Amino acid sequence: MHRLKSTSTVHRFRFAALLLCTKCVLAPVAGAVLLLALITGNHPLALTGGTLVGLTGLNAFLQWLIATRTGCPLCMTPVLARKQCVTHRHARAFLGSHRLRVALTILLRSRFQCPYCAEFTVIKARHRNRPD
Repeated sequence: MHRLKSTSTVHRFRFAALLLCTKCVLAPVAGAVLLLALITGNHPLALTGGTLVGLTGLNAFLQWLIATRTGCPLCMTPVLARKQCVTHRHARAFLGSHRLRVALTILLRSRFQCPYCAEFTVIKARHRNRPD
């Protein structure tokens, strides 16, 4: 099992995973609210839906910025960013997404399996032995 470089990297992985999961929930909710506002003709509900769409866009932008720096410690490929790389033959997906599976395992189990090199990584910082 591999470990991450520092505690800031640990926080970056967790925050990017949280943003990816909220994006996957927020986008369908925003679409449903806008559709309901269109069907019912409710103007305040349409404003709420528009706000949710804006928040979804902001969330997606932040996730894109942070996820580009979430590289696997072994292969250095960003595991939470959208890449067109070939995945490992044993890589499994959740709801058709390898990134979503990685994000959920980071949040729920504090570890992940890289979909590109299939190596496990614990979401903990390495301890550096320094002579005192």
